[in-house]
Amino acid sequence: MDCLYIVIPAYNEEENIRRVLEDWYPVVERHGGGGASRMVVVDDGSRDGTRKILDEFAAEHPLLVPLTKENGGHGAAVLWGYRYAIQNGADYVFQTDSDGQTLPEEFEPFWERRKAYDMVIGSRVKRQDGFSRIFVTRALRMVLRFCFQVRVEDANTPYRLMRADTLAENLELIPEDFSLSNVAVSAIYAKKGIPVKYLPITFRPRQGGVNSINIPKILRIGRQAVKDFRQINRKVTDEKHS
Repeated sequence: MDCLYIVIPAYNEEENIRRVLEDWYPVVERHGGGGASRMVVVDDGSRDGTRKILDEFAAEHPLLVPLTKENGGHGAAVLWGYRYAIQNGADYVFQTDSDGQTLPEEFEPFWERRKAYDMVIGSRVKRQDGFSRIFVTRALRMVLRFCFQVRVEDANTPYRLMRADTLAENLELIPEDFSLSNVAVSAIYAKKGIPVKYLPITFRPRQGGVNSINIPKILRIGRQAVKDFRQINRKVTDEKHS
């Protein structure tokens, strides 16, 4: 039976996290992998009641693994969760976020296609999360075309199911604590021609709390990301030619 690890980063999500846990826990139960599957929530140094809620939920739900790390941003928390999942024997790693924007009932078509593709990822065709996020997606598409010479439909979607062995091979190309880790994964897969399938998903507004990302922060991250993406692209090119 295939072992599934659901990875969810969380930072100051006390308004959302219990609902998200209740929504996604049945998915990991349904795909239990003979008891080996887990839902891993990476608390990225939250300063509110997020960790307390995680501990309370974990006390009654044994498939939940709450982890805590120093605050390093969404990308670093995602990488932390991916590495944990791989080290603990995951066959498949699924990532979503803790803000309640995604729907667990849309997961099954992703799972059904897991054998045919190394990654099945959501395409946010009808987004309800505001102009700034749509702007980021469009800007990233242009940046990736410039840095990697590839077109990626929706590089940063927090709704992706990945073969753990393929993910493990390619995480080595991404700098530790990289801010845009999911974007890098999408770009590397596109550059290498690794089989990827896009499926449309619902993407709701944030269900509570405050978004920690704003346009100035996006621009700061973006400037550094261009440099990092070009370095990653060189690594991928060198690997292909070695």
